[in-house]
Amino acid sequence: MRGLALLLGSLVSCAAPLADVPRPANGVEVRLGGTARLGNLSVRPLAVLEDSRCPRDVTCIWAGRLRLRVALVPGREIELTLGEPHALPGGAGPGGAGTLTLVAAAPEPWQRPPAGVEAGAARRFAFRRD
Repeated sequence: MRGLALLLGSLVSCAAPLADVPRPANGVEVRLGGTARLGNLSVRPLAVLEDSRCPRDVTCIWAGRLRLRVALVPGREIELTLGEPHALPGGAGPGGAGTLTLVAAAPEPWQRPPAGVEAGAARRFAFRRD
């Protein structure tokens, strides 16, 4: 009986709506198409190029990846991969030197979304600048 209670408790926690993307230190959260400021750098997510992340309710042998095209204002577009820092141009480029990292994305993919998880929820992304 205790095992059944633990199993039901874990299923209920999985069915809870996704929380907001965690805001990283030195970072911001923004929706697809929105604009966020990181110091003197503006970042606008334009399009998800690839989202092959393993669904939460599936066991995978490869975690997959998320690739995102973003605009750095003014006028430069780059491609970011979740968890991989991207070197920013020094001097003349927008925002100066340093790195920009896509650190989180929500909602996470599901093969079969549980009750309470909105399948078409707006995508949100968290970025950090170092």
